[in-house]
Amino acid sequence: MTVILLRHGRSTSNTAHTLAGRSEGVDLDDRGREQAQQLAARIGSLPIRAIVRSPLLRCERTVEPLAAALDLTPIVDERISEVDYGTWTGRKIAELVKEPLWSVVQQQPSAAVFPDGEGLAHVQARAVAAVREHDRRLAQQHEGDVLWVACTHGDVIKAVVADALGTHLDSFQRITADPASVSVIRYTAVRPFVIHVNHTGDQLTSGLLPKPAPTDGQAGSAEGDVPPEDAVVGGSTG
Repeated sequence: MTVILLRHGRSTSNTAHTLAGRSEGVDLDDRGREQAQQLAARIGSLPIRAIVRSPLLRCERTVEPLAAALDLTPIVDERISEVDYGTWTGRKIAELVKEPLWSVVQQQPSAAVFPDGEGLAHVQARAVAAVREHDRRLAQQHEGDVLWVACTHGDVIKAVVADALGTHLDSFQRITADPASVSVIRYTAVRPFVIHVNHTGDQLTSGLLPKPAPTDGQAGSAEGDVPPEDAVVGGSTG
C-alpha cells in the first residue's frame, strides 16, 4: 500500500506569515490555485484509487481539480486535520518566535503542547493511525496494493514521515514539507519504505507500486526476486 502525502497548496495565511491552524475560511492564494490545477498533470496519470483529505478549506480546494480528473469523491478525515495550535492560531510567525514554547517546538517537539490546543505527540499518533487504517481498508477493498492520496498539512506530514523513517518525533523538524509537495510512503507487513520526501517536481515517476514477482520461466529484476516487504541488498536497481 502506497500513500502520497500531499500538502495543500500555498494559502493566504502562508503569504501573510500567520499560523492558520484550524481557522475557518483560509483559502488558497493565486499560486496555490495554480498548484492545485497542476496536480492532475503531476500525479493524475498514476492509478490513484482514493483521496482522503483534511476537513479544512485549503485542502478541499487543493484536491478539487485532481478529484474531478480522476472522478473520485474525497473522503474527509478529521484525524489528518491541521494541528490545533490553540491560542497560537492566527498569530504572526514573527510574534510566535519570541514565545518560550517556540524553542521547545524546535528542539523537543515531543514535549510541545500548544496553549488551549494539542500536543505534537498526539498529532503524530492520530495521523499515523488514520493513514495506517486507510491503508488496511483500501488493501482489503481492492484485494492488493493500492496507491492513494492523503491531502493534509505540513506538521502532520512531517510527523507521519518521521514515524515511517523510524526516527524520534524530536527530529521531525529536519523534514521539510513545502506547499503542494508530496511525500510518498509504501507500507508493508514488515516496514514502511519512504520513497519521496518534499517532492515538488513536475511529475512523479510511475514506479511507486511494488514490482510484481516474475512468473515461471520469466527473468525478474532484483526487486522482483525479493518479497515486497524486504529491501534489496545493495540497493534498488531503479
